[in-house]
Amino acid sequence: MPRPHPDVNLLADPSTRLQAAAAIATQWGAQALLILLPDPELGELRPAPGFPSTLPGGPTWRELLRRSREPGTFAMDVDYPTRDRRAAAEICVGTDGTAYVLVGVTGPCPGLQEWAHAPLLSALLRNEMLVQIAQGSLRATREATERALGLTDALEKVRVELQAKTRALREALKESDRLNNELAALNETLEQRVSSEITERLKAEESLRQAQKMEAIGQLTGGVAHDFNNLLTVVIGSLESQQRQLQAKTPDIPRISRLRDMAATGAERAAFLTGRLLAFARGQPLKPTAVDIGQLIGGLTPFLRRTMGAHIAIHAAAVAPLIVEVDAPQLEAALLNLAINARDAMPDGGSLDISVSSVDSSQVRAPAGSPPPAPGDWVVIAISDSGIGMDEQTLKHAFEPFFTTKGVGKGTGLGLSQVYGFVRQSGGHTHIESVPGQGTTVRIYFPASDAALPDAEADPYHASQPAEGGSEAILLVEDHEDLLVYSRGALEELGYRVHAASDGASALELLRSRDDIGLLFSDVVLPGGLNGRELADRARESRPDIAVLLTSGYSHDQMVRDGRLEPDVSLLVKPFSYHQLADAVRRAFGSRRKKTQDKARAINNH
Repeated sequence: MPRPHPDVNLLADPSTRLQAAAAIATQWGAQALLILLPDPELGELRPAPGFPSTLPGGPTWRELLRRSREPGTFAMDVDYPTRDRRAAAEICVGTDGTAYVLVGVTGPCPGLQEWAHAPLLSALLRNEMLVQIAQGSLRATREATERALGLTDALEKVRVELQAKTRALREALKESDRLNNELAALNETLEQRVSSEITERLKAEESLRQAQKMEAIGQLTGGVAHDFNNLLTVVIGSLESQQRQLQAKTPDIPRISRLRDMAATGAERAAFLTGRLLAFARGQPLKPTAVDIGQLIGGLTPFLRRTMGAHIAIHAAAVAPLIVEVDAPQLEAALLNLAINARDAMPDGGSLDISVSSVDSSQVRAPAGSPPPAPGDWVVIAISDSGIGMDEQTLKHAFEPFFTTKGVGKGTGLGLSQVYGFVRQSGGHTHIESVPGQGTTVRIYFPASDAALPDAEADPYHASQPAEGGSEAILLVEDHEDLLVYSRGALEELGYRVHAASDGASALELLRSRDDIGLLFSDVVLPGGLNGRELADRARESRPDIAVLLTSGYSHDQMVRDGRLEPDVSLLVKPFSYHQLADAVRRAFGSRRKKTQDKARAINNH
């Protein structure tokens, strides 16, 4: 193999180095000549200046670089010129670490070894590499200095902007403190103004409520006084006329009988008016039982036909059994009131439709301000007429007591209010809708019940004839002297032995001294701090089997829970007649006798 020209000037010149290396490789019959120098910073071989800065890479070149760490000569295959092509190579590493790689030869190259051990060229190349590294470091230092100067300028700008923003923030904080102080002062003043305004408004509302209350009381007392004065005039006039007839030489017996009937009728109407007032005020105690609404309306319809007259057609739809728990007589009275109102709204005749159906609680139309209906099934009674109807203004006052559109003397204005009070007291709702000239529909809603219907014999509202008297001993407690005299006389007339007291303490003394007393018949409201219910409880402590019958014109909550009678209380509502008194007393004794029999039967069975 010819030896290369010993002149290395061409390799020493960076501008001709790559071309000279290619010419020398050609002289040796190789593909390429590469010179690799040790990098002082990285500690690895890298191409000398003027050669390609990167190697093809791959496992063969990594193995070549690993074997080139020691001086010597070796041959191996490398990937060249790309990683997908393989070529033989002769590698010679000098003592200074410079590696000469001749790619594309298949045998040893002694001339390459001589070059590798000639230090001049490798020293020149290393020096040139160091110069490049120094130049690169200087350039990098210069660039870093320039970047640092630029960063310093930017930081200075940021510092200036930050100082300006800090000053602006201080000013904003001062302004915020000033505004907060002004807002606090404004809030304090505003709270005072709002509090004062609310106080004034509450005072005005309270004054308005008081005025409305006084107006309602005035209407109530005026209406009651008017109706009672009319009734008392009838009663007093009838009694005076009877007195004159009795003092006459020849009394007119038929006239006395008519006067007696007039006085009784007036008293009964007064009692009915009192019952309506109590129902509206939710003060009249109720005794609810399971009632089949369809059956009740079916029994009431014939009476309604006679009351309404032939010029009004009544249609009552038959329905399957729908059970609610209500006071049956009060419900009948409410339906009668609605029917009479419908009749008065149809002076020229018309039709009255009564229907009963089952609805869900979501379909119950409760008045505004009422509690929401309880979930579950409800029963609705709808009473519709084809009368003159009511306008919106009249509808607003329809349930108010003593409000009436009828002429003087033709109505008390308590009909709808009594219905409203009874339904509300029974846990139901009332809704009314009307169109002038088309008619009115009143709907009454009651919660449905699954209670069993009472036996006809045990139904207290459909008793047959009043019971007769007896011979038992009765303790009568009444603080009203005239009523005490009347009640005692009536009971003695019925055959009973009567012991009388005017207060609770006297009654207890009589109970302790008399063992024959079987019934306590007491007024609820008594003087001396012991009312009728408390007296009954004290009496049963020493006499558990004593029968108790209480009487009152108003409940005062002593016998009533949620507007309904306590289960163990028998009540005779004032005013009562002779026959009502006799019937109530016999029922009380019968209840006592039944409890005694049940107790004895339980003992025997045990």
